[in-house]
Amino acid sequence: MPGPSIVFSFILATLYGAAFHLVSGGDARRLALAKKVFAHTAAYDAAITNYLTARDDAGDGAAPKLLPDVFTQQWRKVQDMRYGENPHQSAAFYRDADPAAGTLAHYRQLQGKELSYNNINDTDAAYELVGEFDPARTAAVAIIKHANPCGVAVSGDLMSAYRDALRTDPVSAFGGIVATNREIDAATATEIVKVFTEVIVAPSATREAQDIIAAKKNLRLLLTGGLANAKADGLLVKSVAGGLLVQSRDNRNVDDCELKVVTRRQPSAAEMADLLLAAKVAKHVKSNAIVYVKAGATVGIGAGQMSRVDSANLAVNRARFPLDGCAVASDAFFPFPDALEVCANAGATCVIHPGGSKRDDESLALAEERGMAMVVTGRRHFRH
Repeated sequence: MPGPSIVFSFILATLYGAAFHLVSGGDARRLALAKKVFAHTAAYDAAITNYLTARDDAGDGAAPKLLPDVFTQQWRKVQDMRYGENPHQSAAFYRDADPAAGTLAHYRQLQGKELSYNNINDTDAAYELVGEFDPARTAAVAIIKHANPCGVAVSGDLMSAYRDALRTDPVSAFGGIVATNREIDAATATEIVKVFTEVIVAPSATREAQDIIAAKKNLRLLLTGGLANAKADGLLVKSVAGGLLVQSRDNRNVDDCELKVVTRRQPSAAEMADLLLAAKVAKHVKSNAIVYVKAGATVGIGAGQMSRVDSANLAVNRARFPLDGCAVASDAFFPFPDALEVCANAGATCVIHPGGSKRDDESLALAEERGMAMVVTGRRHFRH
């Protein structure tokens, strides 16, 4: 009897021979059928491989592993991008075979120039952020530049939320991405088109709003038909040299945490609302992240610095308004009290962070000394 490797080689040779026969002779129909058949069988084989290699040798009854020993996925090209991160790079957007409802993969472009790699990357970041907020309870707007928020706000109506988000950093908002968690109405569209914007993404837009946006021919309008479930499970894939990093989605936020007020002073209801907003925004800011919020809108964002104190200072330096009475969030614990001291000196009256540092007691002592309310979440949200 031939060994398994010989049998496997024979099967592969047969399949490749069949593929060559289908595509030879310049027959366009044969080529189209070959593409369809082998893509289908490849997806089927990949699903089987993932299923089998996710199961331990223990056999029946054992729960499958989230991350299989062999990880295989298939995506289908939606469109070629104008270019990659830079004009000399090529790029394309591929969609999962069955993307979750409301995700960016369902976008329908109504108008504007072709999308670039950066457009898709930044738009996804913006839409993920506004997906943290229930549209039935509050209107949310995020303005994104280079995958970082430069303004986020919540309000009772979309136009107010947009104005408050823009106020955070109107300079950085120039050429940015605007995402909303509600249908765009005419009033909001009128405000958005006053500022040069690359992309608008929303679940939907009224006919009047579409007509207003249409006056800006190069402005891209993407509608997704809904919002994605921010709490849904899933896997994130990132390529590295020679391989992939795969992890589960960061599908939890501050609403899922058991919050602990560790200072003598309790935050007021208004402070707590701002703390929760700051924590949700900080989850979507590149680490190290410090976010100042006041009255339902960001007023200072420090992103991507190598030290937390630098992020705290950056947010203060970029703030366009006094920060007296604001709330502040950190995406990870304060390793030293220096960053928290910057926040207190800027006027923050309350702070929310995950806790867990060996020097938590030093930060707590500073908060008590400065009369700040401190809330600990127990959950870190790094974003790299």
